[in-house]
Amino acid sequence: MQRPSPSRRSRLPFLPLVLAALTLSAGAVRAEGVDAPRVAVTGGTLAGRLATVDGVTLQEFQGIPYAAPPLGPLRWKPPQAVAAWQGVREATGFGPRCMQLPLFGDMVFRSRGMSEDCLYLNVWAPADHGDGRRPVLVYFYGGGFLAGDGSEPRYDGASLAAKGLVTVTVNYRLGVFGFLAAPALAAESPRHATGNYGLLDQAAALRWVRANIARFGGDPSHITIGGESAGSISVSALMASPLTRGLIAGAIGESGALIAPIAPQPRTKAEATGRAFMKQVGAASLADLRAMPAEALLQASGPQATPSFDFAPDVDGLFLTEPPAETYARGAQAQVPLLLGSNSQEGFYTAVLKDEPPTPANYRAALKRLFGDRADEALRLYPGATRDEVMRSATALAGDLFIAHSTWRWMELQHAHSAAPVYFYYYAHPRPAKREPAAGERPDTGAVHSGEIEYALGNLDGNRVYAWTPADRDVSRTMQGYFANFIMHGDPNGAGLPAWPAVETSHGGLLRQTIDVETRSEVDRGTARQAFLRDYLSSHSDPL
Repeated sequence: MQRPSPSRRSRLPFLPLVLAALTLSAGAVRAEGVDAPRVAVTGGTLAGRLATVDGVTLQEFQGIPYAAPPLGPLRWKPPQAVAAWQGVREATGFGPRCMQLPLFGDMVFRSRGMSEDCLYLNVWAPADHGDGRRPVLVYFYGGGFLAGDGSEPRYDGASLAAKGLVTVTVNYRLGVFGFLAAPALAAESPRHATGNYGLLDQAAALRWVRANIARFGGDPSHITIGGESAGSISVSALMASPLTRGLIAGAIGESGALIAPIAPQPRTKAEATGRAFMKQVGAASLADLRAMPAEALLQASGPQATPSFDFAPDVDGLFLTEPPAETYARGAQAQVPLLLGSNSQEGFYTAVLKDEPPTPANYRAALKRLFGDRADEALRLYPGATRDEVMRSATALAGDLFIAHSTWRWMELQHAHSAAPVYFYYYAHPRPAKREPAAGERPDTGAVHSGEIEYALGNLDGNRVYAWTPADRDVSRTMQGYFANFIMHGDPNGAGLPAWPAVETSHGGLLRQTIDVETRSEVDRGTARQAFLRDYLSSHSDPL
């Protein structure tokens, strides 16, 4: 078992969920005999704790309320102002995670259980505030807008804070609680808006950070937002939203954007889903729906429920007044530096072949099913003359249709309609073998969806599932270095790192950074296939 360097804090191992209420940041070295740090914020005074990471003393504050609990009549309302409290509020334990089902096996929580009362955020900051103008990262978790939590060890903010940043993770409402839309909700809204309550939570958290982060040593005018998967999709939407695009100085997107094939729903479609859900659960009114127990709503809305319901972002009329792709095409989005990319194995060939053997004949039939009379064009761009070629091309196509194409499209739109630099990456480093693999289990051959998070945020030691190697630590130092530099300067380049040029046309393609054991700048040769998908999706819904 490889042990972390003594200069690093040790991290908690992955624990059973019954121990998820542990609240000490993973393995932080606590400063004994030292008064707890106190900070006055909107609502009252907080008491946090000190921890030492990489020789840097940090202040950690967890479970900070940034909005009122969205309970009872506030269920399916935009977040409301937090109520003031008396005395000093302890902020040494993560708040509850938002309502969600256990959908993803790689999620480990340190939260205090689960509740609708979940609108909390967490702050890590150097105890030495310096000049009080430290750059800030606000990070949003992934999980398909159905699951996730700011307490997950892979999102822990201490490692980046030890590099001189202030880091924040945010909880936001999920699933039916975060994205139900219904005509009755629109009728009671002053803006006649409905849906996107989870995204409105994120906007409220950003406003809280702007108002309060200087008290932690952060610079409210230098906030970078970041996230992975649903968090990345959120970042693309926050850049486009009229509520938030003026609040940020930079953005980081790891795999995903709210652009086709993940474009927001029209509000009419979202409202139809809401009406069907109310009928399914026997709610004749909003009052009936708000009176139902949260657990009952959760079970009735889950992916395994029959019928199933798609609760996702919509063009609600408040957070979004048009699809983000239209905002970007007009150049109306946040004109800030953007760092984004996707992974080498975002999907797997079985998603295209529907579990049929990866033969050329089966592959051609799948392309015909997906693309109709444009199947031959798809076959030229995603060739499949042999079994191995089918597996490679179908895996690439599955990843593109799942999330990589939306990320590429975000890059293309920002590059075309912003004077700010865009830095595009392709993350290709697979995770190593597991410490205790199941019988016959082998390491992934590519970088799977979400596989880069611990590397980028400097949190390998928080994940005890994998047997991290020196090569993994080298890749993490590189990727985290890029992220830290970008958050500080709007440019990932810095001493000791391979040069990373901003996106520009070169030799018939666009430059991107391949992040791997040998990190390097290359020309993206996938432009033709992405352009094909862009044109196809402009007139079709998501084929998969």
